[in-house]
Amino acid sequence: MSRYKVNKSIRDINAKIKAGEVVVATAEEIIDIVKSEGPEEAARQVDVVTTGTFAPMCSSGAFINFGHSVPGIKASKVWMNNVAAYAGLAAVDCFIGATEPCEDDPLNKVHPGEFTYGGGHVIQDLLERKTVFLKATAYGTDCYPNRMIEKEIALKSLPQATLCNPRNGYQNYNCAINLSNKTVYTYMGTLKPKAGNANYCSAGELSPLFNDPFYMTIGMGTRVFLGGGEGYVAWHGTQHRPSVKRTPKGIPVSPAGTLMVMGDLKKMNAKWIKGVSIQGYGCSLAVGLGVPIP
Repeated sequence: MSRYKVNKSIRDINAKIKAGEVVVATAEEIIDIVKSEGPEEAARQVDVVTTGTFAPMCSSGAFINFGHSVPGIKASKVWMNNVAAYAGLAAVDCFIGATEPCEDDPLNKVHPGEFTYGGGHVIQDLLERKTVFLKATAYGTDCYPNRMIEKEIALKSLPQATLCNPRNGYQNYNCAINLSNKTVYTYMGTLKPKAGNANYCSAGELSPLFNDPFYMTIGMGTRVFLGGGEGYVAWHGTQHRPSVKRTPKGIPVSPAGTLMVMGDLKKMNAKWIKGVSIQGYGCSLAVGLGVPIP
């Protein structure tokens, strides 16, 4: 005998989706449904709850294959719009990280720095169908004799472009305050002195991992909304800590679970992927991430 009063399988829900009969509620809507109908009836009525978040996620970036040249090059250093990309991969593969600043950015030499352009902005430019200037240098080999290429690239013409974010969708996070006598600039924003403000980062009731606190439905292979396109959970994210202290309902009281997500950058939309400049801290990327929970 089942331990649950309402039982639905993934197969049942998929059949209802195919038949156009599925009932979907947002994580915000389901709260009112549960309050008015009770949890049992809410589970009976609703098949899927959609969750989501849209915020700066520093541990983000994109794998780019920029195509072979003639003669060939085994790139050892790569820049896109003067933002360095990691080239320690195959010949014309590289990874551009969201937080990498432009090479000539003054950083915090004039404090607080503005960090007006970085890796996240390059990714946004590609999605906005702008051309990006690429430069690659190499030491030259017998099979890859070319030592430098310079060219303009566009997302449409790239052989492959994959958004791959090692840590997104943090399950709960810290609240930041500043108890000192001076203003400080952090990845949580500007903090005024003497506890003049408090900054936090959470999607609250919409948070994917708040709505699946023990990862019963979200895991490797889960299909997600990523940057306006389709993506997948590839693995648990970096700094994933599922064993932290939790409330009686399972909500962690400190940073806990994270998701590693990836998807085809070419099918995403700049509306949901935005380069971010955080004063006094650096560059980042705001990522739109949505997860359905059956």
